[in-house]
Amino acid sequence: MKAVVCQNADLKVVERPEPTPGRGQVRLTVLRCGICGSDLHARHGLDDWADLAEQAGYDRFGRSHEPVVFGHEFCGEVAEYGPGSKRDVPIGASVVALPLIRSAHGVDTVGLSVHAPGAYAEQLLAQESLMLPVPNGLGPDVAALTEPMAVAWHAVRRGEVGKKQVAIVIGCGPVGLGVILMLRAKGVRTVVASDFSPGRRALAKACGADVVVDPAEASPFSAAGDRGHLVDIPSALELAVGTRERLGRLPVGWWHVWRLAEKLGAPPKHPVIFECVGVPGVIETIVDSAPLFSRVVVVGVCVGPDRFKPAMAINKEIDLRFVVGYTPLEFRDTLHMLAEGDVDPRLLITGKVGLEGVEAAFTALGDPEKHAKILIDPRSTAEEPSLPGR
Repeated sequence: MKAVVCQNADLKVVERPEPTPGRGQVRLTVLRCGICGSDLHARHGLDDWADLAEQAGYDRFGRSHEPVVFGHEFCGEVAEYGPGSKRDVPIGASVVALPLIRSAHGVDTVGLSVHAPGAYAEQLLAQESLMLPVPNGLGPDVAALTEPMAVAWHAVRRGEVGKKQVAIVIGCGPVGLGVILMLRAKGVRTVVASDFSPGRRALAKACGADVVVDPAEASPFSAAGDRGHLVDIPSALELAVGTRERLGRLPVGWWHVWRLAEKLGAPPKHPVIFECVGVPGVIETIVDSAPLFSRVVVVGVCVGPDRFKPAMAINKEIDLRFVVGYTPLEFRDTLHMLAEGDVDPRLLITGKVGLEGVEAAFTALGDPEKHAKILIDPRSTAEEPSLPGR
């Protein structure tokens, strides 16, 4: 079979043996595979990621000198079951799967380990227990986006955004756009999106952002107008003293009323901010500029060192949360949200290529004005990313 191998930052289409499914595994014929931003970074920074993974106890991450087959966002057809399989899904059925697979050495990350080749190929292996049939006749283009949209859904859930809260998305690449789509699906009424790129701002608006901001011209933290957010320490101090004085005039103990107000979600009001850029300095900018008591969900992956002033986050009592991946339940729920039309990510798809076009797709994705998500169709002969009518 044909596959795209990345070795020493070189992408090359090669012939590889057809994979044989082991116990509890399934061989899939790849229908579509999304090119993830992490793949772009891994091409030149795989060793940095491997060092981080090894520090966290996983020593089977890919290395730059190894022939790694990327691709963890995929949709395929069931081609063959390995021994000990339940075989609940018929051969030929369209499926998606979490990009994890078990071997005698433990669980490996599909598409980011030489031990678990990904879907930049005509075929790949998946774990049967993590495989889900695609419902409602959902097409492979959208089904392949289950994985990145599950990342966005997990981030939104971790953000615990209320429908009446302001959600602010910093960075409108594919991750940020996915977060915007999932915020709208959750029913959040006010979504602010911020990006330097006009093309990405246009996509953010099309995906449902209420307010779109060029951060070179305006602050995303005030773009939604006055929502009662506290923007400086004197305002917070005045709120504390003033509230205590007002409650002290009531005929009951002020502490009882304060405690009840906390249970009901009373002020201080604050936005939920999603950092979807993943480059050094962004977290510090958010901490310095965000309103007091903001919740910041870090979705963008910054592999290199970064810095910010903890004292500033302390003074503002910033709630800083980091997220990675998703749970099997979130992955399943995301698939059904796509299949039922609750979320429509087709706007993100800006191009398709065959295996021979992966190198060109990586280059094209460097231009934020033209592309967001490019899909690989192993059956296609396209060597340049394009979509009909675009």
